[in-house]
Amino acid sequence: MGKVVAVCTSEHKGTVKEPRSGALLKVDWGLEGDAHAGHWHRQVSLLSADKIEAFNTRGAQVQPGAFGENLVVAGIDFRSLPVGTRLACGEVRLEITQIGKDCHSHCAIYRQTGDCIMPREGVFAKVLQGGVIAVGDDLTILGRPADFPWQAAVITLSDRSARGEREDLSGPLLSRHLASMDFDVVEQLLLPDAAPALRYELTRLADQRQLDLILTTGGTGFAPRDITPEATLAVADRQAPGIAEAIRQASLAITPKAMLSRGVSVIRGRSLIINLPGSLAACEEGLAVFADILPHALGLLRGQVRDCARLKELS
Repeated sequence: MGKVVAVCTSEHKGTVKEPRSGALLKVDWGLEGDAHAGHWHRQVSLLSADKIEAFNTRGAQVQPGAFGENLVVAGIDFRSLPVGTRLACGEVRLEITQIGKDCHSHCAIYRQTGDCIMPREGVFAKVLQGGVIAVGDDLTILGRPADFPWQAAVITLSDRSARGEREDLSGPLLSRHLASMDFDVVEQLLLPDAAPALRYELTRLADQRQLDLILTTGGTGFAPRDITPEATLAVADRQAPGIAEAIRQASLAITPKAMLSRGVSVIRGRSLIINLPGSLAACEEGLAVFADILPHALGLLRGQVRDCARLKELS
């Protein structure tokens, strides 16, 4: 159990948040009057009080809200909690959705001290149940529900689609199939065939959002701009070659061109990343190859025993 030592809001993004005695949290929105509230996954930001204290021992004089955090809580190391962890404060219920963040433009604290702890120590949550939260309230860790859904993202790699010259059909197709298999598809991205952008998104989705599954479609062939396998391998902690090999083997029974697919399957942290080709038919056929094994594979990565019953058939 922790204790709320500060509640902070700001009217404008990019400004220091000001401490308040308390605030109203709205369902699927965030703190009333806060610039970062909205219908997205980073509705409320939280930071451990001891992390601020440790930062100040280095000569800084940082007050609550300086890092852009909404809630400062003593007694809880938020950075150690996994995505999906639920928190309770009176009638308020929060669910952690992201660990850490990227700092694209350095804040005033960074410019003054050369460091900012929010990117590595801050966490973000969405509001499941609203209510008032105030300084001095107790905050309890409820844990992650046993039935927390598999979470996934789909990334399409296509120069033409990214330029708006061709509609992306493969990404939405994969997202629909995953949804029919009871996955929560939290992000669907469309990127040009560029390795830096793909490496960045794969790293962010695996490390900050801690997704169970990330599927890519496109960029797996012989063309000079087909960089998906190399970018995927660059962020991998471990390889899982059996899945990619099984996809190619199944595809070879359909077309000899399958031997030209260079897609890979890897693990980063506890996220499984699988490359699929760019065509609609190849995406559907590839997903069907490994769909049944996903509950077991993802359960192993989560470190929990899961029923390995077959997922819903692709429709």
